[in-house]
Amino acid sequence: MDNQKVLETAGIEEGMVVADLGCGARGYFALQTGKMVGKNGLVYAVDILKPALQSVESIARLHDIQNIKTVWSDLEVYGATKIIAESVDFCLLINILFQSKKQGAIIKEAIRLLKKDARLLVIDWKKTGAPFGPPIEDRILPEQVKKWTEEKGLKLEKEFEAGPYHYGLVFKKI
Repeated sequence: MDNQKVLETAGIEEGMVVADLGCGARGYFALQTGKMVGKNGLVYAVDILKPALQSVESIARLHDIQNIKTVWSDLEVYGATKIIAESVDFCLLINILFQSKKQGAIIKEAIRLLKKDARLLVIDWKKTGAPFGPPIEDRILPEQVKKWTEEKGLKLEKEFEAGPYHYGLVFKKI
């Protein structure tokens, strides 16, 4: 499944404010989301690596995507992300949870940013063999993500295949 199809399946729409938490140096989802939300929307591309944010800014300029705002943050620290609480329509956590031992803290920070009735998209690696990707023991089961999010008051809205090696989960803040 390509990035745009994943984002459409999740429910990204024109005019939304979206935070791509852990956007990475290529900013694949932040940039695609920037195109989808249009000039009336806004995408926060958030990462802990400042060179990654500089790279996303450069790529956005190159492709004339003007609605990307980069934000440096340690997502494992509650309140560290300099985005107003409850101001975001959609948070993206894509291929990030396996990289941390503090997944619950990252989810808590994402929830802090979400408006009431806003959504959280989690895409991560399935615990199956793949010719690339992180070690299987580092991958997070979707059931574990569901447990963390439900404990924090989110409701599972949608579950889908996000390609042969990834699962997708959409949660709603209630």
